[in-house]
Amino acid sequence: MRFCSLGSGSSGNATLVEARSGTQVQRVLVDCGLSLRELTRRLAERGCTPDDLQAVFVTHEHSDHVGCVQTLMRKHRVPVWMSEGTWRATCGEHAPPELLRFARDGEPIPLGILELQPYAVPHDAREPLQLTISDGQWRLGILTDAGSETEAMVRALQHCTAMLLECNHDLKMLADSDYPAFLKRRIAGARGHLSNPASAGILSRCLHGGLKHVVAAHLSERNNSPALAAATLAEVLGTSADDVVVADPRAGSPWLDLH
Repeated sequence: MRFCSLGSGSSGNATLVEARSGTQVQRVLVDCGLSLRELTRRLAERGCTPDDLQAVFVTHEHSDHVGCVQTLMRKHRVPVWMSEGTWRATCGEHAPPELLRFARDGEPIPLGILELQPYAVPHDAREPLQLTISDGQWRLGILTDAGSETEAMVRALQHCTAMLLECNHDLKMLADSDYPAFLKRRIAGARGHLSNPASAGILSRCLHGGLKHVVAAHLSERNNSPALAAATLAEVLGTSADDVVVADPRAGSPWLDLH
């Protein structure tokens, strides 16, 4: 099992997860907040095409996560999972019903050799869900677009082999920015985005000896820096900041193996 970010930030988010068992290969895309042309280009850089996807999971309806989902569904006939709230806010009656699947908090989604486990997060969207993905031996935890820590989130992320974790903003950089006050309140609020220290706090509660990779994701380009995010997570991990992968808004991350 392996994964890579195709890009992470306000300009677009997508994470590709791949699992192999014998000759069977399964690929799931988590979010597709890009144009179909750009998504196709970034997938090609990782050696696959939209037709190689067995499923897409959309975490919530914001444009940097939902992107080209309707076009992808129709053109490439890829099944898409999302919450009913996300469906109502995004696709409504326009989504092809034969390709739409509803995800629910706490209900596992079996997809061949993979299992997706959605969990609810506090964010200013209709019914946002993040998720963990497991092949039965290894587990990837994905957490972005959450404003605050909850016990349910921490429980969901226990025992992960790898985590892709939002480090949206540095508190001082956000406070000193030229953003309007209402936007600062929204970002730093309980249903906004996780700061570097908030992410570090979640990581500290999920830390264990089998955690192999931590990827800092969804960084604000104006209110954070890769160095600050990496250093904050590295302090929890007890390692060098160079050992923390930071997902780039446009380049994403390299493939990371969980085995």
